[in-house]
Amino acid sequence: MQCKAQTQTSLTATNKSSIVCKLIEAYCKMKNAELVFIPAPIIGHFVSAVEVAKLLLERDERLSITFLVMKSSLSTKIARSYNDSVIAACGRIRFIHLPEVELDPNLPSRFFISLIEAQKPHVKEEVSKLVIESESSPDSPRIAGFVLDMFSTSIIDVANEFGVPSYIFFTSAAAFLGTTFYIQALHDEQKVDPTEFKNSDVELAMPCLASPFPAKVLPSSVLGKDFLPLFLRLFRRLREAKGIMVNTFYELESHAINSFSDGNYPPVYPVGPLLNLNGHEHDVVSDIRKDIHRDIMQWLDHQPSSSVVYLCFGSMGSFGVEQVKEIACGLEQSGHRFLWSLRQPPPNGKMEAPSDYVNPAEVLPEGFLDRTSEIGKIIGWAPQVDILAHPSIGGFVSHCGWNSMLESIWFDVPIATWPLYAEQQFNAFLMIVEFGLAIEIQVNYRMDDCEIVRAEEIEKRIRGLMEFDIKKREKLKEISENSRKALMKDGSSYTWLGRLIQDMIDNMA
Repeated sequence: MQCKAQTQTSLTATNKSSIVCKLIEAYCKMKNAELVFIPAPIIGHFVSAVEVAKLLLERDERLSITFLVMKSSLSTKIARSYNDSVIAACGRIRFIHLPEVELDPNLPSRFFISLIEAQKPHVKEEVSKLVIESESSPDSPRIAGFVLDMFSTSIIDVANEFGVPSYIFFTSAAAFLGTTFYIQALHDEQKVDPTEFKNSDVELAMPCLASPFPAKVLPSSVLGKDFLPLFLRLFRRLREAKGIMVNTFYELESHAINSFSDGNYPPVYPVGPLLNLNGHEHDVVSDIRKDIHRDIMQWLDHQPSSSVVYLCFGSMGSFGVEQVKEIACGLEQSGHRFLWSLRQPPPNGKMEAPSDYVNPAEVLPEGFLDRTSEIGKIIGWAPQVDILAHPSIGGFVSHCGWNSMLESIWFDVPIATWPLYAEQQFNAFLMIVEFGLAIEIQVNYRMDDCEIVRAEEIEKRIRGLMEFDIKKREKLKEISENSRKALMKDGSSYTWLGRLIQDMIDNMA
């Protein structure tokens, strides 16, 4: 018995020694490692990618990060000032701006795919410089991997040329990630054409959702014959990644996250919510915007608690004149206080972001501004994080961009859904049905369908939003608290981030 006990003790000591050696070896192996981030040139994607980069750098001092930044007509002028503020706060991050490329303006449906493809030679050139730099000194960082956006998955080819792993930072919901895998398998393995779901009453039973999903709420990119082949290529390449970070947290999407555990997918890491909570620091880049910011905050300061409905439709959201008038009438008839970010659509055929109106009165009902001057405020650009954080905000009419959904959860602000494009119809379904955290103005509204939502419906829904169901309110409050806990030490996202870093160590060549 004594010999057996001694043997067990010896084995235990040996195992402990082995583990310690492996940890030391892993640390040395990972020392001064560099990640190359290549986000899509969409401000929401870009800012979220920077936030996850900052989180990685805060967590592990051995990491440094280089961003390769693409420019497009859909990216805004605030990016460089935002970069400067990030560099000032964190010295182990840098931004390299890739040369602009000329694209065919007659192929808007291929905009992002064409842009990414055109930038691949520039990415290869810059990464080659990074490799030369890393070989110049034993203390220089080694490239540990590429971190790509879902739109830039074709750059996996470049990563493979350099013999480094690729990771994806997925800026949408985990359930939407599951949906991309489902649609790709449905098309490739079961030979089902997803475009046939458009306007159908088919409901899909997807592993990533607890509720049956109405297929007609799928994104236009999946339902349109022009877009589907392009997006299927992106979806297929997601499976080649060594891991996928998702801007979500386990307590919000436990069902979707658990659905990836059967071994048929790359590892999925819920590391969110990743929000730029100091948004005004990079948005306010001129004296004019500083004045606008101050004016908005002062107006909110004079409103009663939870009394204001905030309407904002994202960096790319806008409406035609007829719909603007219906929204205005619905707001006025509701009698509620409001703060409305009203944006002017770009010229027809132009791939540009909306702009601020010089004179909003031109598109509003006659006399509207005078009649609502005591209870409402029309703005253009909106410092959204600061607005949602303000105690006077009682509800949010939103386009359902995923960043906006996470911000509303973080600040415990009830939402009424009005999706416009991309996967926003899917997000509206999540918020209303899957999560039970929102009410509906619209679920399947699409900017390109020319549908008009009438004032009577808008009035009814705004009243419903501002009289939010008590059970939904309690659930939203609980999820809001969980969103903050997830990022704290030993929280769910904190733990997943630790696993990701360890896996990056293990995956280094």
